[in-house]
Amino acid sequence: MNLNQVTVAVSDIDRSVRFYRTLGLEPVVLAPHYARFVCPDGRSTMSIHRIDGVAVAASTTVVYFECDDLDATVDALIAAGLAFDSAPADRPWLWREARLADPDGNPICLFHAGVHRIDPPWRVQPDTGASTAFA
Repeated sequence: MNLNQVTVAVSDIDRSVRFYRTLGLEPVVLAPHYARFVCPDGRSTMSIHRIDGVAVAASTTVVYFECDDLDATVDALIAAGLAFDSAPADRPWLWREARLADPDGNPICLFHAGVHRIDPPWRVQPDTGASTAFA
């Protein structure tokens, strides 16, 4: 099994397409009510869909995009006009993260975790199910 996509609600497809293209995602489907993007590294996809008639409530689901060079990526996105809620910072779970929101307030985390994304020191052991909690 592999995750195909996460879809977030937006109020304005064109505005959101511009935003996600600025992040570096490439559209593979563009429609008046929907867009799907492929991530520049790999085959992961992410979608947006327009919600009509009601204000889009900001999601509490965070969409994470991993970057090889987080600090340079954030600097380039700031230069392209995007505003960040938090600058790149090292986190106790061994990731470096920066946070921003899309035009509808959907939270996005850009991060770099390297080997710790899949294999943190506290990873559950397959044979026992045991895990060492992170600090």
